[in-house]
Amino acid sequence: MIAASVFVIFPLCLAIAAFSDLFTMTIPNRASVILILAFFAIALFTGLPLAQLGSHLAGALAVFVVCFILFATNTMGGGDAKLLTAAALWFGLNPSLVEFLAYVGIMGGAATLVILIIRAQSDTILAIGLPVPNSILMAKKIPYGIAIAIGGFFAYPSSPLFLNALEGLK
Repeated sequence: MIAASVFVIFPLCLAIAAFSDLFTMTIPNRASVILILAFFAIALFTGLPLAQLGSHLAGALAVFVVCFILFATNTMGGGDAKLLTAAALWFGLNPSLVEFLAYVGIMGGAATLVILIIRAQSDTILAIGLPVPNSILMAKKIPYGIAIAIGGFFAYPSSPLFLNALEGLK
């Protein structure tokens, strides 16, 4: 049961956040809260060693500090900062966190380029009637929750929680 929650909760919360960000330019707080609460529940029920728990908290804290600075300088949205911090908690302070952040950066850059190209062609898109969400065409912000979700999907299979749950199934 716990192993199943490891495989379902993280991707599901990221998918919900990405779709919400795509269509409304907001990331629901409940996605981040569920990620945090589920992590601690899984850590409790699997008997995650205290040192490993500390590593996960340290990784999340490091990401939070950077996200807080980016939010304070109006470079990153608050929902993006909360989601990135909550997702970082699942990776811990190890190479999988670096992999996750690298994927988020790459996907964020790619998403930004695609969205800027789409916005440059917004008149044509509107005239043709292509079904592109207004949040993509009209907003001045980039829905970075999409990049966080895709980065999470790519990096999660190498995360300690995922690997431990996979090992528990054997």
